[in-house]
Amino acid sequence: MANAQGVKRKIKRVKQAIQGTPVTAGSQLIRRTSFTMGKASDTYENNEIVDHQQSTGQTEGTYSTSGKLDGLLSPATYVPEFENLLRKDAAATAALAGMSITIAAAGQAWTISRAAGSFLTDGVKQFDLVRLPTAAFNAANKDKNLLVTAVTALALTVIPLNGAALVPEGPIAAAGLTVPGKKIWVPTSGHTDTFFTWEDWSPDVPSSKVYPDVKVGAAQITIPATGNPTVSFDLVGLSRTLGTAEILTAPTAATTTAVLSDAVAKVIVGNTITPITSGTINITGNVGPGEAEVGSQARSGHQLGRIGVTVSITAKFGSLTLAQIRENQNIVAIAIPIPVDGTANAEFVTIVLPAVKLFTDDTDDGEKEIIGTYNGTAQIPATGGAALANHQTIVSLQDSMA
Repeated sequence: MANAQGVKRKIKRVKQAIQGTPVTAGSQLIRRTSFTMGKASDTYENNEIVDHQQSTGQTEGTYSTSGKLDGLLSPATYVPEFENLLRKDAAATAALAGMSITIAAAGQAWTISRAAGSFLTDGVKQFDLVRLPTAAFNAANKDKNLLVTAVTALALTVIPLNGAALVPEGPIAAAGLTVPGKKIWVPTSGHTDTFFTWEDWSPDVPSSKVYPDVKVGAAQITIPATGNPTVSFDLVGLSRTLGTAEILTAPTAATTTAVLSDAVAKVIVGNTITPITSGTINITGNVGPGEAEVGSQARSGHQLGRIGVTVSITAKFGSLTLAQIRENQNIVAIAIPIPVDGTANAEFVTIVLPAVKLFTDDTDDGEKEIIGTYNGTAQIPATGGAALANHQTIVSLQDSMA
């Protein structure tokens, strides 16, 4: 009898549009650092008093499934998981064209100004990463990741993500601007309600464990000062089928995109680049199995709660800036663009929390540099939406390869 080997194990998932209808075609192999999934049952002790003075055992009640997918954060890889958690399909911003563009210095930042039209109407948002693809631009400006820190109808204030200066020029006629990839955010209406079918296939046993009707219940994104950015998803399902034949056959290959690099990431608090020593973002969908019903061991559905987000950052204690934000209960935006490397047009993922309140500003002690810990909670901003500078959402992600 063969024993299962982790390197031979194949974890696959496919999007499932309707609960109760598992999907068997169109799956994809999933990159991971770890995957666990299992069936958990409610059990009840038989609390009987009998003259033999021994337990008469336990009874199995209703069951559900739960698991965890851990991985290194990379573009394109976990877009379906974030779509499921945030209850919206990824959406692209249409490329802008036919503009007259002028680039000018603005202190430590740069402005991209247009002669007519509106960046707001065209859908550019604060903390988007944008690029200027038009051939007529100077090579120092063309196809470079530019972080938008402010947006008005006629001007964007931007910071080159790789730190290399732009070159003032313009006006450049018939110029274009793109917002690479797609974005995912929690919408204010029209929320999606989809599922996954997962298979844990060990060909060396052989063993197939199929988990239909799975939702993503939560995600934790961790950005260390040293090491790789990671993501951990909590998975919530309803049932499981065991077998010896592979069910999700002919899956597409796992993504091969590069792992993101925190060494070249930036953290923006408010409109200020803020050096940090670590960051953690927790997104919870408050998803759980539905209520148990008499006559059925299986749960009939999921329960959905409101989406919540918490953030924790640590930083060297060199000023009272973050403490003052906490003291005044200022609502600030936090944006973390993370590219795969330091090249001008590197692929990337950006995480944006448009409205955050900090509630702690603790500092540690010792014969070392003092580190402050700042914990906060995100909330839906008061305004946002079409033709405004931000989405009205608690969190959004931009993935350049989605």
